[in-house]
Amino acid sequence: MYKSLLAVMLGAGLLLGGMVSEAAAAVKTTFVTIGTGGITGVYYPTGGAIAKIVNAKKAQYGVRATVEATGASVFNINAIMKGDLEFGIAQADRQYQAYNGLAEWAGKPQKKLRAVFALAPEAVTFVAAEDAGIKSLKDAKGKRINIGNPGSGNRQNAIDVFNAVGIDVEKDLHAEGIKAADAPRMVQDDRIDGFFYTVGHPNGNIKEATAGKRKCRIVSITDIEPLLKQFPYYSLTTIDMKNYPEAANANETVQTVGMLATFVTSADVPDDVVYAITKEVFENLESFKKLHPALGSLTRQSMLEGLTAPLHPGAERYYREAGLLK
Repeated sequence: MYKSLLAVMLGAGLLLGGMVSEAAAAVKTTFVTIGTGGITGVYYPTGGAIAKIVNAKKAQYGVRATVEATGASVFNINAIMKGDLEFGIAQADRQYQAYNGLAEWAGKPQKKLRAVFALAPEAVTFVAAEDAGIKSLKDAKGKRINIGNPGSGNRQNAIDVFNAVGIDVEKDLHAEGIKAADAPRMVQDDRIDGFFYTVGHPNGNIKEATAGKRKCRIVSITDIEPLLKQFPYYSLTTIDMKNYPEAANANETVQTVGMLATFVTSADVPDDVVYAITKEVFENLESFKKLHPALGSLTRQSMLEGLTAPLHPGAERYYREAGLLK
């Protein structure tokens, strides 16, 4: 009887101990959310790729990542600063503007914004219907152009490039402010003549627009030297038209400007969490690059470029360990 009672007590103790251990493990798990962009863009699958790699080691680091589709750069930065997101993807220009108190953050620098690493290069992409006769930025005067929804990087980039060639988007265009995901359908329905989308290539939205019944081209963005002199985050780039064989100008070389997409966080996010995410992405870089075509050109060195906010200490710790920073 005594032995039976003792066995029951021991069993109950082990069960209770197991429950306590499981509860302790649950308490130790840190849940983080990554803000991305629209589900048809590059940001959303890129955030998913980061989460997939990190979650594969959740037992080791106690970090569980989820992904949220958002309004992209500005939304992500603002949500991170409020503590509603732990991480987000943002264009390099938006990172620069937020940290230095420019554009939407004029007079309100976001000094807790921290850089983690850079991602794929993004091109300012101008798609126009062939029947609209738009073959340059200046040809857009008087036309119905979607410059992007308020708060998006697309919108500011469109404003920047038009300003560089002397076009006022409010006076010289019939400017629309819709989301990039809706623009291909609107151009095919003849509700707009063209749209801007700052994005990595290949991209599903651009393929949708260029493969429709209404023929479209990707317009070269040239003669914008004032832009390159004024803003340090822009650089010249090209769009590989092999990705868009049904575009009206599929056989041409399309020149434009671009910048890097970046992965950002807040100074308030714990160092060990940022360290874990940075380490896993960098040490599984070849697998990471295969998760989306736009990530294919990444290198360990390129992922430390274009970062205009201070590095988060957790990321810096990994870079020093890996010999990427002295």
